[in-house]
This record gives sequence, C-alpha cells and structure tokens, in this order.
Amino acid sequence: MSQAEVSGQAGSAKVSKKEYLKGWVSYRVKRYWFFVGMTIVSLVLPWITINGNHIFLLSFDKLKLHLAFVQFDMQEMYLMPFVLMILFIGVFGMTVLGGRVFCGWVCPQTIFRVIYRDLIETKILKLRKRIKNKQKEPDWSKPENKAKRLVAIAIWTALSLLATANFLWYFVPPEDFFPYIMNAGDHMILVGILLITTLFLVVDVVWFKENWCVYVCPYSRIQSVLYDEDTVMAIYDPHRGGEIYDEEKHKQYTKQKDLQAVEPSAECTTCESCVTVCPTHIDIRQGLQLECINCLECVDACTEVMGALGRPSLVRWSSEKEVLFQKGKTHYLRPKIIGYAVVLVIIMVVLGMMGSKKEHMLLNINKENRLYAIEKTPDGKIMVENDYIFLLQNTQDKDHKFYFDIEAPKGMEGKIKILKPTEPFTVRPGVKKKKVVRLYTTEELVKDERKDTVLPIKIHAYALDEKEKIAVDRESTFIFPRYDKYQAAE
Repeated sequence: MSQAEVSGQAGSAKVSKKEYLKGWVSYRVKRYWFFVGMTIVSLVLPWITINGNHIFLLSFDKLKLHLAFVQFDMQEMYLMPFVLMILFIGVFGMTVLGGRVFCGWVCPQTIFRVIYRDLIETKILKLRKRIKNKQKEPDWSKPENKAKRLVAIAIWTALSLLATANFLWYFVPPEDFFPYIMNAGDHMILVGILLITTLFLVVDVVWFKENWCVYVCPYSRIQSVLYDEDTVMAIYDPHRGGEIYDEEKHKQYTKQKDLQAVEPSAECTTCESCVTVCPTHIDIRQGLQLECINCLECVDACTEVMGALGRPSLVRWSSEKEVLFQKGKTHYLRPKIIGYAVVLVIIMVVLGMMGSKKEHMLLNINKENRLYAIEKTPDGKIMVENDYIFLLQNTQDKDHKFYFDIEAPKGMEGKIKILKPTEPFTVRPGVKKKKVVRLYTTEELVKDERKDTVLPIKIHAYALDEKEKIAVDRESTFIFPRYDKYQAAE
C-alpha cells in the first residue's frame, strides 16, 4: 500500500478491524498449509515407483541411484554433483530473492518446531496459552505441566521416529526398510542410525529449539553476503512507525506517548506483538538481524494490531530499497536473479542430457599385458591374437544373455574375428562378470617393417533379447605385429 493510500486511510472514517482485514489470510496459516503439503509429498514420494524405480533414491545398500524414475549404477554417480548444484544454487538464489525464506518455509527444523510448539504444546495439550506468545515459557513447576510435557515429548518422539524413517526411505526404500527393521540383528547400522537420529531430533526440538538456527546453522552467516537492497524480507518501516532504536541499536522507547513526544507522526503502538510472536526472540524493529528466519509471524502480528486502527502493517514483507531507502518499488527481476536462473537452467539441461544418455549395461575393456601372440594354424595360415579382459555389469533387474561384435577399420571389415568366447554368456542383475576375450585375424592387415601397428577397433556389446535398448559401444585397439615378426611365424 502506498503512502498516499495510507494517508487516505487515516483521513477516512474509522473502519472496524474485521472490515479492514476482510479477506486477509495470515502468513502463519499459509505456512501451515504449505507445511502440510510438503509433509504429504515427502511421505508419499518414497512409495511411488515406476517399473521398480523411485523418483529419488540413493541406495548405498544396492549401490544404485534412482533419479526421476530412472535407475543409474554407482559408476554413473557423476550425476549427483549436478543434483547438489541445483539444490545449493537454488537455495542461494532463493535467498537473494526472498531472504531466509528457506528457513521459515522449507527447513525441517522450522517445521518440526512448529509441530512441537504450536500443535502439540499449544493446540493439543494447552501448555502454552497462545501461539502468538512464543516468549513466555509454561510454568514447569506445576505438576500438571510436567506431566503434559512428558506426554508432549512422547508424542514428538513417535513423530521423530516417523520423520527419521521417512528420511531414510530416500536411502533405503520402504520395500527394503521394513524387512530390514524386522530382521534388526542383520541390519544394526540401519537400526542405529534410526535410533540415534530420532534421539537427536527429540533433543534438538524439545531442548535446543531455535538456538540451532541462531548459533549452529551456517546458513544465517552465508545470507549476509547474498543479500542486496532488493532482497525481500520481514522489515519494519521506521518512516511510519518511528525510530524505536538508536544508531547503536539501543532501545529508546517502550511507550507510545514517549515515542510520539519526539516523533508526533509515529504510528507504532509499542505493543510489542511483533516481539512476543517471534520464534527466534528478536525485535524486528531493530533492523536486519541474522536470527530472522523470514517466518513472517511479526508481519501477521502487526497487520492485526494496525488493522484494528484501520491502517496497514508497519512490518512488511518487502525490501530495504522500498521500505527503508524509499527508492521505489522492489526490483525482482534483476541481473543477479536472472544469473541464478540461467545457471540453474543450464545445469538442469546438462543433467537432463547426461541422464538421457544412460547406458543400460556397463562395460570396461582392458588389454592384457601381452601385446599379441603369433602362431601358425594347422591349415598353414598365420594367426595374430590379441587378448582382452571384459568387465561387464548387468544393471537391469533380470538375467540377460550378452554378446558383442567387432567393427574393424575401413578396408579391414570382417578380418578381425572373435576367437573366445564362441557363444553368448549370461550375466545376473547387479553382478560384475569378468570375461577373457580373444580376438584374432588370419589376414595380413598391415605390412610395416619398422614398428607394430595399433589399429583402432569398435566393440559393440549388447543383450540378445533387447539389442536396441541394452547395448554399448567401446573403443579399443588391435595390435598387429611388425612385418619381420609376422614373417618369422611362417
């Protein structure tokens, strides 16, 4: 709302709070619904599979990566850095645009604290009188409150166990997780991680609280180098509300009459609703602080108080440029944001291109130490033999029979042949199979009297039942001996 509109409001007939806030939905309610949606999505996603593949699964047990319902082998883990880059650059871009909006709207720590403090302690057990007062702790000296706290901890312990299990489902899928838990003796590492993480969540949420955000989380320190004057955050308007703190951040006024004695036009009622509602215990009127997680609870509190006076909130989700410096409207689509968006698009395109080139089998080829063997066949021909070690892995979910073809250089087509193996061989799912492969020729491919000749060849390996889908090409070499060595075999 512009300053002109504010003045217009002040000059008009006084309206009721209900009328002024008609149609207004608090950020708290919006956050709650967003949290519900995120929780449902995180719980449901591990159960959704297409052809046995998950949308995301990093299985250290089976050495597999599932990404967008496509299964990749651990040798294809080069995709994971791209996923991590998307995550971190996305969060950094989100910070440049909306401040610590990730902390207030997405971070599990915030969601867990809301569930414990607002839902369990306040709504269910009535330990706290109001959600809007997060500063006042319950009276723990009362026996009934102590009993209720034990109940709250028990409820949160059960929810922590579910949250930890949900997290682990992205590493051990549900179809494996529950059989493993039922057979705990053989999966003590999994059980240990489940119990230790659950204990950590209980201690963190019940006792450490928002101190994690203030003192431990490194993100609050990183944000200071990402902000600019257009970054959107919860911000107090001192031009309308008045300067509550001096330049040294010392509080000057605690009563409205004292404030208005110095600044007659100051609108802040000094009710401190924006302070008591803050989960990290800061006063937003003091200016930008690293403890602020952009939950926007203070914006809601001030909106209700000022709404009763028929005026817009003094605390807004806006930028320093618009509120403090009054240089005009917030510039959302600015070069820095465009830069983050471009980088994200490039990374996602590269990830998509690399992921689309997935090989449905893995094949490594190494030549043996012996360069070649020369011998005379019973029919009088000279045979040159090269030996290789094939390491082949079937990354599919069923047995396949594999074989391969040799593509020789131009002019030598069909002259390099397979001596061993003579028949297709079976490879079970997930098994790496080593095969000794011998290629030979009985043709005089090259006549070089000075050196051995290295001939490039292409090896096309495939599954007999799915030649189009399960196939790979590998480059290798076939070494033909120097001519005098070749002649010596005659």
